[in-house]
Amino acid sequence: MAVFPPASGRAAAMPRLLDLDSRGELRAAHVRLVAQALGKSERTVWRWLAAAREDHRFARMESPHFTVTTEVRRLLALWGGNASRVHAELVQRAAEDPDTPAVPSLSTLHRAIRRDLTRGERAGLKSGEAARRAHDVFGQRPPTHRNAAWEGDHKHVPVEVDVEGELATPWVTWFIDCATKAITGVAVTAHAPSRDAVLASLRIAISRTEPFGPVGGLPGQIRVDRGKEFLCQAVTAAMGALAVPVTDLPAYSPHLKGTIEALNNAVEEMFLVSLPRYTGRQKISGGALADPDAPPLTYEAFVELLLDWMTWWNTRRRPSTLKGKTPIQAWQADATPLTDVSTGQLATFALEDDGRTYTITTNGVRWRRRDYLAPWMNGRTGTTEQQKPTTHRTDITMPNPHRQKPADHHEATQHRPHTPVIHPTRAKRQTPSPTPRHPTATTPHKTQPTPVQPHDAKPVKNNRRPSTDATSPHPTEGVMVRYRHSAARPRLHPAG
Repeated sequence: MAVFPPASGRAAAMPRLLDLDSRGELRAAHVRLVAQALGKSERTVWRWLAAAREDHRFARMESPHFTVTTEVRRLLALWGGNASRVHAELVQRAAEDPDTPAVPSLSTLHRAIRRDLTRGERAGLKSGEAARRAHDVFGQRPPTHRNAAWEGDHKHVPVEVDVEGELATPWVTWFIDCATKAITGVAVTAHAPSRDAVLASLRIAISRTEPFGPVGGLPGQIRVDRGKEFLCQAVTAAMGALAVPVTDLPAYSPHLKGTIEALNNAVEEMFLVSLPRYTGRQKISGGALADPDAPPLTYEAFVELLLDWMTWWNTRRRPSTLKGKTPIQAWQADATPLTDVSTGQLATFALEDDGRTYTITTNGVRWRRRDYLAPWMNGRTGTTEQQKPTTHRTDITMPNPHRQKPADHHEATQHRPHTPVIHPTRAKRQTPSPTPRHPTATTPHKTQPTPVQPHDAKPVKNNRRPSTDATSPHPTEGVMVRYRHSAARPRLHPAG
């Protein structure tokens, strides 16, 4: 078997044979040895040696041929890789200018393009950068342990759903653990996502206390693209306070966060394509969808189905890289220690301080033309507190300086990521209703408490303090929250 290819072997052998020849030490045995090593005949090696003696040529002399020039590349880009149109333009130029070099035949041009341009370059000239990258090779990061790195991204869902009587295509913001392929946190919005969705998904991903877990804890790093929602000050400050770096990857480099990109592709190919009013469905003649009149899913029904699919992903799918294990099994089999964040710290996670103080009155705290009440305010009228509006649910949170017991903000199952439903419209002022139009959380196995919607009338001022119920199954001591949308958390009573 030849170690050197013939072309490079000739270039390596000829200087040595010429050196032996100049010293009078060249023998037929040397030529025979080179011929055997390169897989050539002795006669061929002697011919190479004669050419080297004559003009010091150590390689084959290439015959002149047409090559792809910079101008030909420009024309190929102009005509979308169409060699026939490039040839026609070269012929037209030659006819208009006699001094133009001779135009090769069309078959010669085709041979030059195949010889001088790679498959990726030809695909890129025809279909663009995405087609060119399809012919590139990419490395794979070495296996790591759980929580070594997370990747996050937005997914624009190509399915029309019914949101309060209007059709909209939701967005999904989620994070995935790169080592175990487990989805750690997710948030669904009916509008283009912003930092609220990122922060909500991160809080869910980090928490491992009931009803969350077992996946969670602090990651070593979070890889994201250049999305402004991921790199805004609120997100970087929230994770920076926990010493978790947010790695900003170069733009238009999906291969650098391949785990989350694979999840984005999988959810569409394995789930979204089967839903009614999927916008990527096959089209009939005229470009119309095959099912234009299919009834859309409600927003809540879509979120429920998406959570079911994510439950399947985490508990039943077995990726080949996990060697027969599901993401949850791979997570539980990994003995890497986890770093948890206390419930008290998560209670104020990702809150922004507007720098203002507010006075507690007999009506509570006034903010944005509404009054907010919480049990811990009893007996503290006239005092001032710092108000911290949260960004991830457009809430108001008033931390209790005297009690640190956090409120139960979320409901979810053990293996199922919780999804806060964030609606795009403002809350309508209406009387309280025991059945909200839009639940604030979707859970398959847990009974949700009945939300209370915003009141429509301002209560009469008096010196009576709001009553509290110490036996409530969902106490809200230490936190007061208002949801902008039509559903409000239980035991939270905005007035006015």
